[in-house]
Amino acid sequence: MSSHEYPSAPMEGLDLSDKLSIHGSSEKLNPSTVNRILTEFLMYFIRSVVVFYPVYITGYLGLSISWVLLCMLMVTWWKKNRQWKDSRIGTAIDFVDNETQVVNTELKNSLQMATWIHFTDVEKVEWVNKVLEQAWPFFGMFMEKLLRENIQSAVQQSSSELKTFTFTKIHFGHIPLRITGMKAYTHEVDHREVVLDMNISYEGDVDIDAELKSAITAGVKGLKLQGMIRVILEPLIGQAPLVGGVTFFFIRRPTLEINWTGMTNILDSPAFSSLSEGTIMDIIASLMVLPNRMCFPLIDQVKVDQMRFPLPRGVVRVHLLEARDLVAKDTYMLGLVKGKSDPYTTLRVGDRSVKSKTVKENLHPHWGEVYEFVVHEAPGQELEVELFDEDTDKDDFIGRYHLDLGEVKKLKEMDQWFPLEGVQHGEVHLKLNWLSLQSDSTLLKESADGYAVAMLAVYLDNASNLPKDHSEIEHHQKKKHEREARLTRKSAGPSSYVELSIADEHRKSKVAFATKDPVWEEGFTFFVHDVKTQQLLIQVKENEKKTQLGVLRLPLSRFVNVSNMTLDQRFLLEQSGANSQLKLKATLRVLTLEKPPPKTIITPPQVQQSNPGPTSASSMSALSSKTSPVSQASSADRPANPQPGFMDDYSTHRRGSYLASETLRPSPATANMRRYDSHSLLSENSLASSRFDLADGASYPEALRKHRGSFGEISLTARYATLRNKLVIMVHSCRDLFPCSENGTDSYVRLYLLPDQSWRHRKRTHVKKRTVNPIFEEKFEFDVSLEEALTRTVDVAVKNNKMFHRRERKDIGMVHVILSQLDLVKGVKNWYKLALQGMTRPSTSGL
Repeated sequence: MSSHEYPSAPMEGLDLSDKLSIHGSSEKLNPSTVNRILTEFLMYFIRSVVVFYPVYITGYLGLSISWVLLCMLMVTWWKKNRQWKDSRIGTAIDFVDNETQVVNTELKNSLQMATWIHFTDVEKVEWVNKVLEQAWPFFGMFMEKLLRENIQSAVQQSSSELKTFTFTKIHFGHIPLRITGMKAYTHEVDHREVVLDMNISYEGDVDIDAELKSAITAGVKGLKLQGMIRVILEPLIGQAPLVGGVTFFFIRRPTLEINWTGMTNILDSPAFSSLSEGTIMDIIASLMVLPNRMCFPLIDQVKVDQMRFPLPRGVVRVHLLEARDLVAKDTYMLGLVKGKSDPYTTLRVGDRSVKSKTVKENLHPHWGEVYEFVVHEAPGQELEVELFDEDTDKDDFIGRYHLDLGEVKKLKEMDQWFPLEGVQHGEVHLKLNWLSLQSDSTLLKESADGYAVAMLAVYLDNASNLPKDHSEIEHHQKKKHEREARLTRKSAGPSSYVELSIADEHRKSKVAFATKDPVWEEGFTFFVHDVKTQQLLIQVKENEKKTQLGVLRLPLSRFVNVSNMTLDQRFLLEQSGANSQLKLKATLRVLTLEKPPPKTIITPPQVQQSNPGPTSASSMSALSSKTSPVSQASSADRPANPQPGFMDDYSTHRRGSYLASETLRPSPATANMRRYDSHSLLSENSLASSRFDLADGASYPEALRKHRGSFGEISLTARYATLRNKLVIMVHSCRDLFPCSENGTDSYVRLYLLPDQSWRHRKRTHVKKRTVNPIFEEKFEFDVSLEEALTRTVDVAVKNNKMFHRRERKDIGMVHVILSQLDLVKGVKNWYKLALQGMTRPSTSGL
């Protein structure tokens, strides 16, 4: 209770500690707290004497003040020199421990090393680069023809200000495109296709000049393009050329840098001034960045629409739940006072991006929002999560995380905290579900949570006999005015685009210029919430006037009763010309939530006995009956969504049975059994007392047995120092530990590398007093080979230094980390939930 909550009353009856609690602290000061305050005051007094006594001696002896200044200068120099030496030694030790990672990072930043150096599954393909070098002049000839015949006419038709746009010079130089690494997918994809991911790097000496009205010139004297392009060879066939078609596209937007020339003339033109890397990047994205693809069929039997816009791989449902420990970006008093942040999150998959709500002044925000994204390629496509602090001028970056959606497709469901990159600390909590696309209409169900129940994929192919404008629809037989007739003669047809919509979702196609038979060849996807009532609305519009040239309405209930839930035909347009038609292919698919694959339960090996017989068999059955409830309780206590490194079902069973057996005295029948633990320094039949740091048979304290909440979490890093052949375990910190007293917990961490559990194999940290969020930052090393380390398990226990009772256990939380599930070469840092294995939790059925 704070001081202002006390009534105005006489204080004669209060002792010294009560008075201190009223005027100073928010809680009553007990004798131990008073002693601690007096001790701190005494230490402060001693330090003050040590600092000021030399000054007094100097004045007492009549010495010059220069001696004091000289001594201060010497002490300051010694401290700085010591810090510099410690920094150099620490840097050297860190470099030795992480030599491979440091060298790779420095080389990557300075030399832009190829990806096959960093990733073992990416291959160096120098033979492909030699082929490209030989074929580069012919590629230049192909690109020159493409620019002059296709791109030049498209630019001229895009705007009236670019009617006279022409390329005056096109030369793609002598430096060819290079492939810095290639990765092939064969097992993760369909058996009739091969998928190649190629990292491309192009720093070319291109020389391209363009002219507008003879007075305005522009040119490119070099460009730099980097990105990853995916090549799909499908379908594989049993005759030459063995591949039915080739499809390639960028999974993510590549990076582009252009060295412009003639900038003075460019700035004088409103048409050229809109040209930039961003504009050109949009053009590239509209052609060959997902979901857009470049397709080349090699046989007649392959349908172009299936290659250009195949059905997506699936849908990922992202639950943006919360974040914690975010960086505080809002500061006050010129940065002297750290405030909080106003965080929001952006999520992007491919070309679709969404933004969450903003949580004001909170470093642990809760959103509880759900988004759905169509996944065209998995593995390959990524969920890009970025967090920002909303400000009035410019939003501050507070972290990002990229997740390959191939992991979600493989696991079907993920629910975990992801560490933010690019910042000192922070995590975001996401739950992701993989939804497959099914063509069975019986699976359609109404969603009570407002989620989508189906997905509609539309491939917009082309149109024919479109009217030139709206007046042609209304007056087919009337003669046009003279001015209108002149305008009609200038353009062979309308410049048209298509708007597609379902409810509030809208999509827009590219513009097809000056033709009555436009070709779009674009794909679109929509989420459907009610198949019975919703419909697909398609409007063909003229580009400049935005007038309507035709309408098509398709009720979604129509797809339920057709074969494969697909419509692929030409449709007559309403409110259009007499023979105006639109060709498209639309496919409806039911979204089905997939469950994670069942875990494989490995049958434990049979326990060998030296003297089998009825007595030993009965002892074994009795032992199993005793250990089964304990192991089941241990499994029930385990978190529903464990962090990477938690033991699987079989390991949990082994661990629960093993811990339960430690609380029992070994029987004669089990004395000769081969045990999981190693020999202790005591006798053959005794357990390693260092396992619990207690006498045999001790139980957990009553406060722990009655505790129903979380026991806390511990942050660990596991990596292998290959140069020194040592396994390194870094104990960082704990959070939300069980409070063993009013002042917190005096905790430390104990480590074993199983099966070594004797005193000489024991590792432990220093004790952190009076806190439930201790920070250790201590490193421990084990002399094992990498192959052996991958077969070991790290036994971690957080213990209370002040025992509840001399016959009670010190453990306040434990976890087992299986090293075979971690990438020890790169190093893995994770938070692990603590639990008390082998302890029967209180039943809640009677509450």
